[in-house]
Amino acid sequence: MKRSPRRLSIASTAICLLTHDPKIDDPALMVALKADCFYIGALGSRKTHARRIERMRAQGFDEAALARIHAPIGLDIGAVSPAEIAVSIIGEIVASLRKKPLRTESAAA
Repeated sequence: MKRSPRRLSIASTAICLLTHDPKIDDPALMVALKADCFYIGALGSRKTHARRIERMRAQGFDEAALARIHAPIGLDIGAVSPAEIAVSIIGEIVASLRKKPLRTESAAA
């Protein structure tokens, strides 16, 4: 018996899509976009993300929903190794949780 995923309703939930496989990531992304989680991040290049956005538009998601996706995932700290990428992702999640703008965003305002 196949169980359907539960609707997420916890505002303290962060979702990270890390597989590089739309067959796995897209269903999870659709659940996340319908939920009220505070953070949705997706691994992949800007080109990969553009294709992801097109697939989500085709599923009926509007621009406001799509703007919630952080992609490429993580802070731009020049991370190369898996450990550095993990630190950049956690940093972005914490910044989103605390709703503190990054210094570069503050300087641009």
